[in-house]
Amino acid sequence: MKTLKLSNIVWCAALTLCACGDSSVDSTGVVAPNAAESDSAGETTEVSNPEISSDNQGSTAENQSSVSTEQSSSTEEVIIEQVASDPVMVSEISGDPVITFTNASVSVSNDNGCIAQNEKTITISCQGNYQLTGSSNDNQIIVNAGSTDNVYLYLNGLQLASASDAPIYVQNANKVFLLLVDGTKNTLEDASTRTKAYTKSNGSSDTTNATIYAKDDLTIKGSGALTVTGNYNNGIHCSNDLRIRDLPEITVKAKNHAIKGKGSVNIEGGYFELTATNGDGIKSDEGDDEGVVTEEKGIVIITGGEFNINAGDDGIQAYNYILIADSTSTPLITVNSKGKGIATDNRLYVNGGVTSVTSGDDGLHSNMNIYFNGGRTTISAGDDGIHADSTLRISDGSINITKAVEGIEAFYIRAEGGKTATVASDDAWNAAGGSADANSTSGSQWGGRGGPTGMMSGSKGYIIISGGYHYLYAAGNDIDVLDANGTATMSGGVLLLEIGSSGRSSAMFASGNQGGNQGGSWGGSSSCSTNTAGGLIDTDNGFSINGGVLLGFGSQTEEYPYCTATSYTAGTAYGSSKAAFKPSSSGSMIIYGGEVSSVSQVDVSGMTEVTLPNGMTYYEK
Repeated sequence: MKTLKLSNIVWCAALTLCACGDSSVDSTGVVAPNAAESDSAGETTEVSNPEISSDNQGSTAENQSSVSTEQSSSTEEVIIEQVASDPVMVSEISGDPVITFTNASVSVSNDNGCIAQNEKTITISCQGNYQLTGSSNDNQIIVNAGSTDNVYLYLNGLQLASASDAPIYVQNANKVFLLLVDGTKNTLEDASTRTKAYTKSNGSSDTTNATIYAKDDLTIKGSGALTVTGNYNNGIHCSNDLRIRDLPEITVKAKNHAIKGKGSVNIEGGYFELTATNGDGIKSDEGDDEGVVTEEKGIVIITGGEFNINAGDDGIQAYNYILIADSTSTPLITVNSKGKGIATDNRLYVNGGVTSVTSGDDGLHSNMNIYFNGGRTTISAGDDGIHADSTLRISDGSINITKAVEGIEAFYIRAEGGKTATVASDDAWNAAGGSADANSTSGSQWGGRGGPTGMMSGSKGYIIISGGYHYLYAAGNDIDVLDANGTATMSGGVLLLEIGSSGRSSAMFASGNQGGNQGGSWGGSSSCSTNTAGGLIDTDNGFSINGGVLLGFGSQTEEYPYCTATSYTAGTAYGSSKAAFKPSSSGSMIIYGGEVSSVSQVDVSGMTEVTLPNGMTYYEK
């Protein structure tokens, strides 16, 4: 049994999955997050559930079951380790054709009459099992079988390169399976240029754009090792549905994308070292050229495996949606990317997994919606930690944004559960992007508060907090901890706000109230000055709270429910007998609200400790 190399603890439920691209049907069920409801204020979140097919025609599985996104934060923390399935052995195809490569020649034994050789190219023209073995620095395998044929290629210690083309080219078949024989090491490498062009059925020409280039469904399975070098463009490319299952050890280094399944990419397990010099680590983009979403196409589904992805552009990218979920194992995903870490044009579902993203651009990005229903996610981003053009919905899971300009940014931020910790150099949470003009059809209008003095912005955005534990920290010049270009409302959960020691000081606003606060303050101490430049809370149309716990530590704010001009010290607990927190820096003002009616220094002995994703502790009773 081979187990994962990391010992992380992950929040997970036993989510299961079936997928297309294989003639066999898994015994597991399907996880599909519920559709989000649309909001009365115009939230564009009504979407269809991801449909994951399991039969060999790719139709929707009849045994699909929807699993509610309302997951308990008390879910037992466990690791689901990868367990090898039955190994792929050549003994199971004894008597079937064996193709042996050398630099000098290619030999065939047990010929079934469907293998033809033309100089350095071997063409397989019918269904069946084929064992590939040996070593050659200039040969090619082409599969050009019938449209209903399934072809099984057993890679048994195959070292194959092509000096002019792709070493494996699936030109036509129903499905092709690459089976990595247990205990073997296999390598494939293509040429850095192309000298061949192939004629498609419609008469147009085609060039192999990857080391493994498949025009029809491709499944890679087994527990052997496969190393792919893509000198021309992509490493592994499937023009339809690509599926990877069992526990293969796959290493890909490609000039452009490491792994691309244009129709879909579905990965259930394995060990992956992916390097995409100029492109994406894992990619699926069907519908992108037309700008039309096709059901169950343009998707990436990851339900197991261990990934180390280094990308010159995005780590994982899909046009339709991305789903990360626990199944028979817990996905462990590490992304280092120059572009975005994980990006989609439409939807991103994080239902499980342990994901760590370091990105030059946004950590997680969607041109529409992002849903967190579980898992543990850590992000260090060069721009936004998490960005959704429309809605970000946090129902469960753990999110730790350790570095970002804008920590979380979306038109709608809905915090319903889970635990989050956000550190940002601009706004920690920023609700923005929708047009401030109700008649505008110009789309998103991303931006800050509209100027260095925090005046009303040219866009709208909404924050709704009803559950979970959320720590927001910002430090820098001209920052807001919680910023909404519309309204912010809180009815439950815990909200902890902090301006770091390097944030702007109250001396910048020494004259006191600079024109009043937009949302109004009530019940606060007269010694707590407000200003229109934001700080702990800054909204264009008001902040309201009727439940939950609010504690904020800083030196300035535009709005607050209650406030005390109390000096506080880093590492000392402040709050009430029911709710307390130890800020990381010192300051002169504490805002509070909800279930907290007054604040002071607190003895937290006897209180329950809640550990936040960044290791800080909140105390409650």
